[in-house]
Amino acid sequence: MTYATSLENDALVLYVRGELDAVTVEEIRDSLDRVATARHRVVIIDLSGLRVIDSSGVGSIISLYKRVRAYGGQVSVRGAKDQPLAIFRLLKLDRVLAPEEAAAA
Repeated sequence: MTYATSLENDALVLYVRGELDAVTVEEIRDSLDRVATARHRVVIIDLSGLRVIDSSGVGSIISLYKRVRAYGGQVSVRGAKDQPLAIFRLLKLDRVLAPEEAAAA
């Protein structure tokens, strides 16, 4: 799993690639903490390069979502496809974290 951050307009974008699972989630935890403590108003998690996600990966995204929402920020997920998208749809998270993509599906 690899990840990177960048700024797009006023949003912080977190790009996650590879696999986000119980083995790799620890690698990204510090970065997620930094994102939450930086208090960006808009956070976008780009999963277009993510092949696999499990409950640990979903939990890390939900944790970031809750922390950002607690200070009034917004979090969305974009680019999910294949297995990650199926997981988000199964858990109905596509409606909360990627409402535009859910409406298009």
